[in-house]
Amino acid sequence: MRPYLLLGAASTALTFAPAYAQDKAQPTDALQATEKSEEVDSKNTIIVSATRTPTPITAIPNTVKIIGREEMETQLAVSASLLDSLSFSIPSLAPARQKLTSTGESLRGRTPLYMVDSIPQSTPLRDGKRSGFTIDPAFVERVEVIYGANAIQGVGATGGVINYVTVDAPKTGEWLNRITAEITTDDFEENGFHYRVAGVAGRKLGAFDFVGGAAYEKHDLFFDGNDRPIAVDTIQGELMDSHSLALFGKAGFEPAPGQRIEGTVNFFEVTGEGDYTTVLGNRDAGVPATSVPGTPAGDPTFTEAFNAALSYSHDSLLGGDLTLQGYYFDFYALYGGDTFPVFQDPAIAPAGTLFDQSALSSEKYGAKLTWVRKDALWNGLQLALGADYLRDRSFQELAQTDRLWVPELIYHGWAPFVQLEQALAGEVVRLSGGARWENATLEVPDFTTIASANSTFVEGGEPSFDEVLFNAGIVLKPMDGFTLFGSYAQGFTMPDAGLILRSVSTPGQSVEELVDLQPVIADNVEVGTGWRGGGLDLTASYFWSNSDLGSRIQVVGGAGQVRRERTEIEGLEIAASYKLGSGHRLGASFAALDGRFDSDGDDIVDRELDGRNIAPDRLNAFVEGPIAGPLSGRVQASRLFDRTFESNDPKFNFDGYTLVDLILRYETEKAGDFSLAVSNLLDEQYITYFSQTVTFVSDRDFVSGRGRAVTLRWQGSF
Repeated sequence: MRPYLLLGAASTALTFAPAYAQDKAQPTDALQATEKSEEVDSKNTIIVSATRTPTPITAIPNTVKIIGREEMETQLAVSASLLDSLSFSIPSLAPARQKLTSTGESLRGRTPLYMVDSIPQSTPLRDGKRSGFTIDPAFVERVEVIYGANAIQGVGATGGVINYVTVDAPKTGEWLNRITAEITTDDFEENGFHYRVAGVAGRKLGAFDFVGGAAYEKHDLFFDGNDRPIAVDTIQGELMDSHSLALFGKAGFEPAPGQRIEGTVNFFEVTGEGDYTTVLGNRDAGVPATSVPGTPAGDPTFTEAFNAALSYSHDSLLGGDLTLQGYYFDFYALYGGDTFPVFQDPAIAPAGTLFDQSALSSEKYGAKLTWVRKDALWNGLQLALGADYLRDRSFQELAQTDRLWVPELIYHGWAPFVQLEQALAGEVVRLSGGARWENATLEVPDFTTIASANSTFVEGGEPSFDEVLFNAGIVLKPMDGFTLFGSYAQGFTMPDAGLILRSVSTPGQSVEELVDLQPVIADNVEVGTGWRGGGLDLTASYFWSNSDLGSRIQVVGGAGQVRRERTEIEGLEIAASYKLGSGHRLGASFAALDGRFDSDGDDIVDRELDGRNIAPDRLNAFVEGPIAGPLSGRVQASRLFDRTFESNDPKFNFDGYTLVDLILRYETEKAGDFSLAVSNLLDEQYITYFSQTVTFVSDRDFVSGRGRAVTLRWQGSF
């Protein structure tokens, strides 16, 4: 066990508290506690509109991170995507791959649940690793990150929750008009220019309000620190050599005081253009793969996602707040192909010659009901009751030969829950606790695997499970500004059922008998402390996360396979920021993780998790503030420390690196705001964490990270 400290501020394992900062001076680089409040009593107060259990700032026994719009825009100026932009803000999130995939990206060493307005975007039945790419950042007002396993949003959050909260119309009756245009160049290299334009407009008109928006983005190549074009990932998918289109709409109506009906739609598409092919690198020699003009085999990769939701709220029903949400999510992703051994079928083409590429389809709909009452049975007791329903239908096909690689899987489950919170000793002590009863069934038809799995017949079935998941927490506030907290929570997800089923190669198997289809249940214990006052924001926390039957992906013959093993992860995060009287602010955050798994089935963890499953230790630091008049700036640095994996070949150890970014912003009254961002200011040449540490990385995807890039952005209103 390594000594750790963790930064934190708050959120219950079964309590989801979305928040947004109302003041630009509010610190956002430390993990922040949030509180449902209708009053602003100081310049730094955060106003929170809670979704499930409204919990005051002093009552939250967990860690949550709220990333406001301004911080989002700062990080988006130095990153290529919304998901990539989270890396600096969340040090325990594995380094972004700068690709159209979240493969290898974990939160606290486990899989996070991605959501848009609490609509699950993840595809756990066949994890396509694109769940973080379903909405354009122009439509996101803030990002809420709940750290650690929790079950409040149901299946998928063993590492935590990353929720994209969409923009609302102003409550004042004024217009929201936001137009953004930007151009990025990778150190002025030919074919290294990228363009983006987005617009959002909305207004409140009496009892009715609306928001609408559109965004378009086009990328060419990224270049590394040695001015080489980074290799396109023609298999998992790319941000390079692609264009994206996004549309968004939201409308609300308040039929009576305290009541609201709201509908939201979101469409997002990323399409590869297929203008480049990969030149293989040499992993053993440390030579990264690059790109050259050409046409990859097969069809270009793409992702298409559509969200729709309808909600109703009533703030005084039976003495409590009622929220009811129904949603629909449709997702389709096409991946690149090759003549992989797993695709071969002598009945179609001679062995070694058959080209194919896979596609994933996932469709889900569900409903969420929450009712919260304060002073429910006696003064100070808050009671939350609710229930969720989810139906998820997923399958994976081989698009070129019209074969079904993963059969149609249907998951349907429902889960009632109860959550209690009590303040004691004049709110010096707060206790919280609750339980969620998960009831789920996985329907799988009879099917036959493809030829590479011996065309094996598998008897279908409907394995089911029900499990009660608990949480409990305590918060102590011995003095103003100082808190101590501790919590226990359970979260669960399904193992990648598609990977398990498509790999069955032994005759006589049935779905009912496959132990690997049992759910992954993670137990999360966390303790922490925080201090806020006098311009100083300091938080620290330590966590343990264990799973008796975890899920680890291992790639064999070009295809992933699931390993069900005991896993144990622990970690520390610390964050601090300080605001000077001059208006300048400086801060730092640190995260360190350690994860191990049981490799030989003796129920003792004996090997370290590799880079696909655990992030490196990381230190982020920044300084920001006014420079002269309307000009302000920010310098930030991120140090990823070396990591040695004692159980693996030394060639998979990680050689750390340091990245420095510079952001300048110039605000005008009539002409809008201008910003100039330089990412990787020192043009550091490095190999990505994923490429260095993941044991199945080939010469094709052994790649450099992005070198220096300059972004000029204008944002205005009309």
